[in-house]
Amino acid sequence: MKSNSRLSLALHALSHMARESDRYWTSAEIAEHAGTNPVVVRRALGKLAKAGFLLAKKGHSGGWRLACDPNDISLADIYLALEEGVFAASQPVEPTKCSLETALHEKVAGVLTDIEGVLIARLGQTSIAEISGHATAQSDPARP
Repeated sequence: MKSNSRLSLALHALSHMARESDRYWTSAEIAEHAGTNPVVVRRALGKLAKAGFLLAKKGHSGGWRLACDPNDISLADIYLALEEGVFAASQPVEPTKCSLETALHEKVAGVLTDIEGVLIARLGQTSIAEISGHATAQSDPARP
């Protein structure tokens, strides 16, 4: 999971929030738990708030908390909300004069796109509630 530290950070933070859903978590608290900087926390969690998974409250008693039931948030939801792909090679590259390099890139990019689709499908089978140990009967019975 460390290949995408924002995903790891987001999943870590949301798991804690699912366990203690009655309070707001500050960026400093989350950063201390995750061993990172509060600025990194704010950048990652800001995307999740924009996607509707978190509430953000400013001020002295502010912080972050879940905006919805953790049973309704899949790991794929978080992955997609962060808008970061795992594979840098799937990103567009500068045009090249070498037709072999272009063909190679297109083939590899297609394979990586397929792999990312499988990753998203697999992440979609697990909720934040499941990894935090707080899954309820409300969980989707279609999830294994």
